[in-house]
Amino acid sequence: MPDSPAAFHRLAAVLFLGFASGLPLALTGQAMQAWLSVDGVDIATIGFLGLVGVPYTFKFLWAPLMDRFEPPWLGRRRGWLVLTQLALAAALSWMAGLSPSAAPGLFAVAALSIAFLSASQDVVIDAYRTDVLEPRERGLGGSLSVFGYRLAMILSGGVALIWAEQWGSWSQVYLTMSGIMLAAAGVSLLTLPRVNSASKPLASDPRRELAGFLAMAAAVAVGWFAARGLLTLAGLDPEDENKWIQLLFVLAGIAAALPLAYWAARRVGFETLNRSLASFFEQPGAWALLALIVLYKLGDAFAGTLTTPFLIKGMGFAQAEVGIVNKVIGIWLTIFGALAAGAVMLRIRLDQALLAFGVLQLVSNFGFYLLAVLGRGAWGSFALAPFDLGFVALDTPTEIDALLLAAIAFENVSGGMGTAAFVALLMGLCNHRYTATHYALLSALAAVGRIYVSPLSGVLSESIGWPAFFLFSVAAAVPGLVMVWWMRGTIRRLGNGG
Repeated sequence: MPDSPAAFHRLAAVLFLGFASGLPLALTGQAMQAWLSVDGVDIATIGFLGLVGVPYTFKFLWAPLMDRFEPPWLGRRRGWLVLTQLALAAALSWMAGLSPSAAPGLFAVAALSIAFLSASQDVVIDAYRTDVLEPRERGLGGSLSVFGYRLAMILSGGVALIWAEQWGSWSQVYLTMSGIMLAAAGVSLLTLPRVNSASKPLASDPRRELAGFLAMAAAVAVGWFAARGLLTLAGLDPEDENKWIQLLFVLAGIAAALPLAYWAARRVGFETLNRSLASFFEQPGAWALLALIVLYKLGDAFAGTLTTPFLIKGMGFAQAEVGIVNKVIGIWLTIFGALAAGAVMLRIRLDQALLAFGVLQLVSNFGFYLLAVLGRGAWGSFALAPFDLGFVALDTPTEIDALLLAAIAFENVSGGMGTAAFVALLMGLCNHRYTATHYALLSALAAVGRIYVSPLSGVLSESIGWPAFFLFSVAAAVPGLVMVWWMRGTIRRLGNGG
């Protein structure tokens, strides 16, 4: 627990920033999927629209700019926070005025803009949290960050569904979220404690840094289009109705873009990126740690990436019921999971926490498998009485499926616990001089599952059916647990601040 007013202030700031980080994520994820589902968009297309989250896996490319450059007056971390939050408020307001059916292209661009700005905000939030917390506060700080993050997703990913049904307008929901993000920018400006870090930005030539970044961005575009051109010359069509071929184009473009970007950054001299990567890979077991980061949440990503379309389109649950069960009733269980993780991590080692919470994540995927096999009503239901919590209300009694509640409750608790331990691991891996770049690289790799699993999940679920899909998600969680066990000695040293 915090033992001084300064520690309490730091942990309160981490809680608030966890909320600010989680709010826009669901608005290009679960909430957007619900909007698209009720608008009649097919499951495979919804899966491919999950690719608007690609910036979350590329954010380490521009994170060095946030390490190197400092907005005037507000400081390196707080300045970027305020700027990204104001831009998010504007982008959400823009998206609120669009229709996914009437202007699908423009809608996708707006969603991509929100994802880019959200990923940029995350770069700063993650760096700020890592810089401001003492090593002994990381476990509790990670727990509070997850709590705030989940609380925001309750609002934007669950309560939003209820609002959309009651108001009859997703546009109004997104406009409301824009106002909340505007308020968050004000809180960041006025209340966050300053980071007193001795680590200063790299004293490099700013013009060369910008030239290196632009060369790297150009290399990404060249690699992406070159890969697509080669596949087209080979006789494949990027607009083929076969979703597997469409997925091949996406993955080939990414596979070609990243190595070419790294070559361009080294060639031109993007020094902050180059030195931060060198700093990370100098530590023992760096490549194995990267593999662990990609694999640890992979099973969770498979099960969660299409949960909302599965429940609404696959199982036929109403938007309001999904919102109530997923985020309103689940709020207390989410709070319990996040805070329990912080309490447990004060008493056990980081490697033990990652292993125990990872096992719970794996087991939670069986809940969705049971729901897909047994169907609605298998465990009965109960009537939820009307309520009014001020920010959300239920006007009439609503039947709640017991198996749906059990599956989602277990997933919320176990996922929150696993993420709390995972955040503590990522903070332990960062060098404070390159916090934004290191954490962005690590969290981008962690997002590989959530982002690139989305199109694969859409195609896979249509190909093999929901029950087999959720069994596959259970199997996908096993390699991450094996990596934790194998790397337990290294993780133990990180947890001790070594």
